[in-house]
Amino acid sequence: MKHLYRFLALAWAAIIFYLSSQPGSQVGIPPPWDKLAHFGAYALLSLLLVKGGFSAPTAVILASLYGAGDEWHQSFVPGRDASIGDVLADAAGALFAAIGSAR
Repeated sequence: MKHLYRFLALAWAAIIFYLSSQPGSQVGIPPPWDKLAHFGAYALLSLLLVKGGFSAPTAVILASLYGAGDEWHQSFVPGRDASIGDVLADAAGALFAAIGSAR
C-alpha cells in the first residue's frame, strides 16, 4: 500500500508542477485565497508522503522543499512570480497534515 501512496504523491507533485507552469493570466485565484490553495495542495502532498512511509518530519521537509523549488520554477513562467508567502503557506500546510496524520 505504501507504494500506491508514493505513486500518488509523485502524481500530485506532477499536477502541482503542471498547474504552476500555467501563465499568470490563466490562474484565477486571488489573494488571500491563493494561500489557502497552497496550504491545501501541500497538505495533501505531505499526507501522501506520510502514508507512503515517510516520517512526518521527512514529509514536511520534502513537501516544503518542493514548494520552495516550485516557487523558484514559477519565477520563470510569464505572469507568475515567486513569493515567500506562498512558500510559508506550503510549509504550513505540509506541517499541518504531517502532524495530523502522525497520530
